[in-house]
Amino acid sequence: MKNLLAGASAGVIALFAVGSALAQDLPGKFDGVTIDAKLIGGQQYEKLYARIGEWEAATGAKVNVISKKNHFDLDKEIKSDIAVGALNWCVGSNHSSFAPQYPGIYTDLAALLPKEEIDAFVDANISASTLDGKLVMLPRAQFDVSALYYQKSLYADEDNKAKFKEKYGYDLTPPDTWQQVTDQAEFFANPPDFYGTQFAGKEEAINGRFYEMLRAEGGEYLDADGKPAFNSEAGVRALNWFVDLYKAKAVPAGTTNYLWDDLGQGFASGTVAINLDWPGWAGFFNDPGASKVAGDVGVVAPPKGSSGARTGWSGHHGFSVTENCENKKAAASLVWFLTNEDSQKQEAAGGPLPTRDAVWDWVIAEASDDPFRKEVLQAFQEAAKGAYPVPQSPSWIEISNAVYPQLQAAILGDKTPQQALDDAAAEATEILQDAGEL
Repeated sequence: MKNLLAGASAGVIALFAVGSALAQDLPGKFDGVTIDAKLIGGQQYEKLYARIGEWEAATGAKVNVISKKNHFDLDKEIKSDIAVGALNWCVGSNHSSFAPQYPGIYTDLAALLPKEEIDAFVDANISASTLDGKLVMLPRAQFDVSALYYQKSLYADEDNKAKFKEKYGYDLTPPDTWQQVTDQAEFFANPPDFYGTQFAGKEEAINGRFYEMLRAEGGEYLDADGKPAFNSEAGVRALNWFVDLYKAKAVPAGTTNYLWDDLGQGFASGTVAINLDWPGWAGFFNDPGASKVAGDVGVVAPPKGSSGARTGWSGHHGFSVTENCENKKAAASLVWFLTNEDSQKQEAAGGPLPTRDAVWDWVIAEASDDPFRKEVLQAFQEAAKGAYPVPQSPSWIEISNAVYPQLQAAILGDKTPQQALDDAAAEATEILQDAGEL
């Protein structure tokens, strides 16, 4: 068998000599080159950037981070750059939900990196990163699908168990349905000191959550003809989940202004019982130096809606290189370095899910002797089984920007859920018509 493998390896080396040489050359030498970068910022993303100094030392190049913002603000900045013709930077953070808006501004990374490096990624992530035949971004170890974090001690408390059973007629266990989430969030809430749950209430964040709640209720966001269809009975049921919890004061009053970092810090503060969130927070939540709930964190798969389907909106982060970049090879080298096996292991060690096959194998092996990581991995593997992307429309973000204020209006009581969804559907239809998608 060794001889067979050796012979096969020799054949591969001979067949792909050029590609292998290039792979061995990575990260390369780029003395005197400066790469301007625009990166996503946030607790779960920052640790990776410490590796930039290693890339600089290895290549002789420098990285100038000219912007670091949450992805919603970064997206607005990129749109502004496009509008004024200021795409003179090289590397930018990207996301599978945002990428379809502007595939033309990013170069094809498949033409700049060895095929064997690209083949090392999970096929589905590479497919989702490829638009119009161009690999517009290289995925980092930030494959996002949500699972439910909860404070274990709340569920172990005998007094809580007895009172909950008396009030709701079933045992207090980590929720498996969204109706159970509602019951338990209202049960645990003690505002303003403690809340049952929370949600990100603006930007694409709430539109994405609404989208997956809609799917779990058996509805669809866009119909088979691409027309908005979320102003349905299923849509009203989905939106009412947000409305009812806000009205019951089971969520913080400021939740309509929350984004992902607010949710992470909120759960880590120990003032929230249940939190649907991304895998990147797992290590932070269980870190005694950062989190008040460390050692008390449980994780289960996302709950099911009335259709029997679990919520499962997903996507992944990555890095792209602009077509206007003066040194695309250096920029591609940086993108490769921030997504290579070592980088993905560093990110995945904190909880995020990797996008390289070999790192998946490593994560599974590492989790075998770590009960918490094993629990996290099992929950997110179950979540990933039913995961799905946002509607594949270049107008998704523009639609989100029109829809989320309507969702907020319903949550705050300024409109009925049906009125808010009807108004949102009308705006979304106009956006799609203007874009030539309808």
